[in-house]
Amino acid sequence: MIEILENLDLLSRPNLDLAGVEVNGIALGAPATAVPRQHIVEGLSSVVARYRGGTDLESEYYDAEGRRLTLDEVIDDVVRSDGFLYGTDEINYKVRAGAVVGFAIGGPHLSHFAHLTSYEEFLTVFGRPDRMRENEAYGDLMSYETYYWGARKHVTWDTWEHRVSFINLGDFEGNSGP
Repeated sequence: MIEILENLDLLSRPNLDLAGVEVNGIALGAPATAVPRQHIVEGLSSVVARYRGGTDLESEYYDAEGRRLTLDEVIDDVVRSDGFLYGTDEINYKVRAGAVVGFAIGGPHLSHFAHLTSYEEFLTVFGRPDRMRENEAYGDLMSYETYYWGARKHVTWDTWEHRVSFINLGDFEGNSGP
């Protein structure tokens, strides 16, 4: 297995065999219980009916009856069913049927691509995407959402900050084609 975080250039490949890579030592298809609990800061699962949290707020989870859930209860539900595990190091895991089916990478890991300062440079390094969608808000272009079906990858180019701001790999909507 090739560790993505030790070989970040792999993320720029338009065709990447995800069966041969891992993120933080976790491969796609691995049991979600393999994600170290001490690295999980938040979770999202169907048991959570209401969530409260944000910057400088401790996360609070509530079920459909209004009972407050602990983070451990949320994690327990995710690892045996479906949901998301959010990591301390801005590596997140998508879980389906108790198995890791996707990774989302953000934050300092993507500073590896800080030398790219324009969308044209981004395309030179990452290649032409199979699909590109412009993300606009209030008439302003916010980002280019690029999809590479051969790698089952989605990359966000932030047009305001001129940088790669997000990459996800695996079973996320849009990553495998139309």
